[in-house]
Amino acid sequence: MGIFGGGDGNKNDDAETAPIGKMPPRSRRLSQSMINTETGKFMSKLINESSYLSGTGETNTFDTAEAVAESDELMREMFFSIVKETAGEEMVTKIMDVYKISETFSESHSSEDFDKLKTTLDALKLDETLMLSSAYSNLLNLHNISEHVATSMEERHARLDDIPRGPAKTTNGAIKGMVANGMDPNAIYDALCNQHVDLVLTAHPTQALRQSLLKNFVKIRKNLINLQRFRLSRFEREEILESIRCCIHSAWRTDEIRRSPPTPQDEMRRGLTHFTNTIFAGVPQFMRRVDTSLLNHGLNRLPLERSIITFGSWMGGDRDGNPYVTATCTRDSVYLARLQATTLYFKAIEQLIFDLAMWRCSSSFRKVVDEIVANRPSEEDSVVFEIRRGRNYTDFWKTIPENEPYRVLLGELRDKLYLTMEQLQKVVADPSIELDLDDGSDRFIHSKEDLSGPLMHCYESLMECGDEQVANGYLLDVIRQVQCFGLNLVKLDIRQESDRHADAVDAITTHLGLGSYKEWSEEKKIEFLKSEIEGKRPLIPHQLECSNDVREVLDTFKMIAYIQKKVPGSLGTYVISMATSASDVLAVVLLQRECGGTLETSLRVAPLFERLDDLNDAPRVLRQLFSVECYMKTLRNNEQEVMIGYSDSGKDAGRLAAAWGLYEGQEKAGEVAKEFGVNLTLFHGRGGTVGRGGGPAHIAIMSQPGGTVNGSIRVTIQGEVIEQDFGERENCFHTLDLYTAAVLEHTLKPPEGPKPEWRVVMKKMSDASCKRYRSVVFENPDFVPYFAQSTPSTELGSLNIGSRPSKRKPNAGVTALRAIPWIFAWTQSRFQLPVWLGMSAAFAEIKEQEGELGTLREMHKKWPFFRVTMDLIEMVLAKADLNVVEYYEKTLVDERLRNGLGKELRNELMATINHVLEIADRRELLVNPESKIEVDGQQCPAQHQQLKNKLQMRSIYITPLNVIQSAYLKKQREIEEMEASNDSSFDNLKYDPALPWAQDMMKLHPSANAFKSAVNDTLIITIKGIASGLQNTG
Repeated sequence: MGIFGGGDGNKNDDAETAPIGKMPPRSRRLSQSMINTETGKFMSKLINESSYLSGTGETNTFDTAEAVAESDELMREMFFSIVKETAGEEMVTKIMDVYKISETFSESHSSEDFDKLKTTLDALKLDETLMLSSAYSNLLNLHNISEHVATSMEERHARLDDIPRGPAKTTNGAIKGMVANGMDPNAIYDALCNQHVDLVLTAHPTQALRQSLLKNFVKIRKNLINLQRFRLSRFEREEILESIRCCIHSAWRTDEIRRSPPTPQDEMRRGLTHFTNTIFAGVPQFMRRVDTSLLNHGLNRLPLERSIITFGSWMGGDRDGNPYVTATCTRDSVYLARLQATTLYFKAIEQLIFDLAMWRCSSSFRKVVDEIVANRPSEEDSVVFEIRRGRNYTDFWKTIPENEPYRVLLGELRDKLYLTMEQLQKVVADPSIELDLDDGSDRFIHSKEDLSGPLMHCYESLMECGDEQVANGYLLDVIRQVQCFGLNLVKLDIRQESDRHADAVDAITTHLGLGSYKEWSEEKKIEFLKSEIEGKRPLIPHQLECSNDVREVLDTFKMIAYIQKKVPGSLGTYVISMATSASDVLAVVLLQRECGGTLETSLRVAPLFERLDDLNDAPRVLRQLFSVECYMKTLRNNEQEVMIGYSDSGKDAGRLAAAWGLYEGQEKAGEVAKEFGVNLTLFHGRGGTVGRGGGPAHIAIMSQPGGTVNGSIRVTIQGEVIEQDFGERENCFHTLDLYTAAVLEHTLKPPEGPKPEWRVVMKKMSDASCKRYRSVVFENPDFVPYFAQSTPSTELGSLNIGSRPSKRKPNAGVTALRAIPWIFAWTQSRFQLPVWLGMSAAFAEIKEQEGELGTLREMHKKWPFFRVTMDLIEMVLAKADLNVVEYYEKTLVDERLRNGLGKELRNELMATINHVLEIADRRELLVNPESKIEVDGQQCPAQHQQLKNKLQMRSIYITPLNVIQSAYLKKQREIEEMEASNDSSFDNLKYDPALPWAQDMMKLHPSANAFKSAVNDTLIITIKGIASGLQNTG
């Protein structure tokens, strides 16, 4: 019998067998195992016939599409059985009816099938629509889990050589390939040991899911992996299925709407969970894999003095346009990170105390231990026991005997970590308490060396005594963790807009009677800043009269100096957003010094060039900056960091022009740095989406201009991408592997630059694309109203997915709008406009010239940068859906705008698709002429076809949400108009839901009007569901 067979959907199956009149209260009723129900029997049959979920252990083959389909079917059937229990069979039937119609439309794309879907959805009551939206949103989240697990397992099978990997994307593969091509292994080793990848986790509001749901999904992922990897008994398999169903049920019953926005501190806490769950343990595991590869090539392990990977963060430090990130908030975020790190190290040291029970040690180590023993308190064992029992140590509560020297040293380290943890807990709980870890004693862990030094003593002693295997066991892992994470897990960057620094300096010069700094020429600003940096007099008056904004800027610089003194090593780079001049950088250097910073403690300063004109002007700005002698003296090891912004450049000029501007900007910045003997590190501010510069990490790095990586790179990882890259251990390992391999390959085998004629073509296309993009977005007066009407741009703020506002400044228009909601809004309506707008004009101009189509096809085949750009654009175009776009316009947009600008843009989208197909030489989007590609003599499925299949599976759930969203956007806006005009008919809007589930949900909404509440909740759920389905929130 199928999943929907059986009795009344509102009854528990076990209730049918209970004697009448003997039914125990629901709170005390024992549920029978799911496996013994009709639902469970169907599940058992399903997994018994499964290739990957049967619990019989890993196979030596793997088909990603089949694995996704099996996991998807299992969880979908579980989910519908839960909906049936909680909402009844009638509701399940309606949800399934919509699914079947949508499935038909996803295959036909006919207007008739779309109309049928619309008619079916229109017939639903408000509470039914609310429930269906929530159901489809949940199903898309579950589908994402299926894909994440399949990706993880595919990577594992590829490492086991069960399936062809395709082009090498692992560090081991990169090393093997370069050695096979004749490269000196020692040169590879030197490059790897000296390279540095810094992954910076940001608080960009692109993760639409609540933390409560994400934690449930982590459990489901682990259970699915266990089903696929291990040989399980019947009982073990049943328990796993029960656990998956429990998590799905919990997610279904959890309010998926955030009712209030998170604070920056909340964002930091959320970010730190990834370190606890995967990253902290994943880094040493990955390092071991690299060590193994090196040892297999006759080389040494990676050095212990430094880490080839580190982590940064913007959570609690990115104050650009976010008034909630204050100096106090930054301090709190630093303390939270240090507390989490100290807690993790405390647990690691407790484990090491168990492991290192040896009595032999080197003579130098014995001296260290003898000094500890001589200086430790003379309390009786009972006193020591009581102290340590009060601290809840795992073991070794009594005084550790001298004949266990490693335990003596580690016990001392454990005590220091505990006291440090205790102090940090106090200041986190009560910000008014002053942190004091530098009280003149050595009771606390104050610097990274306080932790790494004793661990290295242990390591060197074990090696000297011939206990190499022990030294290279868990102890090596902990040393690697200390070198990678320091005492804070992440180094917190500070980011602020350049105008805010100029306002601060202007307030000072005005107060001192020197005039308005902001009105000076660039030359006069530089001369003034040089003079003050080189001078010794204090510049900022004690009683400076200034605005609250200026006060906050100065407080931030004072807090930086404070943090650098109290918890050194906690901060990373000072990033200046919207940087346009050398004075922007010099102003920050001066303000750091004036607020208590020194040459040793001041943060390195990185200008962020975001808009196209700023990218083009960056080489001139850097040349001017490097010509300032007093600035060059501030560079440590002659290193300069420059950040390039993918998001705002795309919003400013369109994706194609921005991509070329970023490519040339990197080349020219590298040339200027080389001219001045500066070691340049580029910091790539990549978003998660293609519209904001996102894309697969390996190909993104490998398509950068040759000579711009040089062994060092910083990259932002934002929002939902953090969960995708680090939410599961296998994916965490894969992410670390991808970045390390790509940087190594790019450094030693940089890609060839484009032919001169290709540069000419790109310049023409960039100019034409930018001109068309700006003429629509910034010059057409119809564009802003069209954008506001056709997308949920103004409604996105109610999602509460981030602490910062959606606009930098409270004025209207696209200019003030941040790149995230800009991309987010167009994604929701399936138009994807920011990615392709302007490209049709660019391609048309080039193709009109004789023979240039052949040039474009040659560029696509032979130039990594152009191929990657085109492939990512093609992927986004495949996500667009003109049926959906037209329905949004028909429902929401004025007839004049719809038939004018709307029609023009729809035609331009079709023209862009045709141009892309012609250049890529394809019949349709994501369909290669061949269905297989050959790699190392093995047939691999074409990646384009895999992606096409994935999008088609998701579209079944997404399209109904699009239809509902457009209808409810209209309702929402009508309600807002009624409220604004004090229309009395608003009070007559009634909503009396019949479904208990919907009745309960109304209690969660703060609005007094139930109808408005239901419409608003339905709208938010569709936004979140579409974002999950397209894995894209901007």
